[in-house]
Amino acid sequence: MVGRALADHCAARGDEVAAFDRAGLDITDERAAREAFGRVRPRAVINCAAWTDVDGCELDPQRAFLVNSQGVEILATASRLAGAAFVTVSTDYVFDGRKPEGFYTQRDDPHPMSAYGASKLEGERRAQIASARTVVVRSGWIFGAGGRNFLAQVVERMRRGERLRAISDSYGTPTYAPDLAARLRELAELDLPGVFHVVNSGEGTSYEGFARAASEAAGATGVEIESILMDSLKRPAPRPRNSRMRCLLSEGLGLAPLRDWRDALGEFAALTGE
Repeated sequence: MVGRALADHCAARGDEVAAFDRAGLDITDERAAREAFGRVRPRAVINCAAWTDVDGCELDPQRAFLVNSQGVEILATASRLAGAAFVTVSTDYVFDGRKPEGFYTQRDDPHPMSAYGASKLEGERRAQIASARTVVVRSGWIFGAGGRNFLAQVVERMRRGERLRAISDSYGTPTYAPDLAARLRELAELDLPGVFHVVNSGEGTSYEGFARAASEAAGATGVEIESILMDSLKRPAPRPRNSRMRCLLSEGLGLAPLRDWRDALGEFAALTGE
């Protein structure tokens, strides 16, 4: 989802884009990564690849660390050898969600609760060691065209008249994939190593709040939305109850805040209705 949005955005800006899918480049294959970057000679590498099945990672942590940690280190090393800046997308799940209110910033120490979060945090750290030109972008609650998660599919499901169950006691900051893509390119161009939190503006919401806002944006007000509690799902992996994020660095570097997530949701609903 993010990779496609990024490739489209960069191509529209006139960049020469080499977009590798999983079949084109296995990020856990060190030789393949070095050969690919040696051919392309990129100015910047932006990693949107990850294993994001949170429960799958919990059940198979070895694979989670292979992809989300070792794979990221391989890409960072290959980028350094190719003379390229390296940007990698991380997650809000590096935090435990126990902050009672407010937003997680770069001042907060990561403390992942799940194998997925732990593997992504390890990927951040390995990349920073492998290449001094590493930019870590933490994001979360990403929605957009082609996504397989609840947020990305909620508008389409509502238009089909499906009854939805949405969690009312888990909070985050929704992020529109095209907006994230634009910021990823800006950070690659800026080439300033560090950790950035990239989410759409606003106070954040719960999954239920997002679903109700999506219902309004899509004009699907007759859809039934059942409010449920996170613990009632009894999923293998624990999730942070509050993973809302805010960046302390972006505005100081002249990067304007991303638009409010509700405005982005309105655009997404209009596009999916065409």
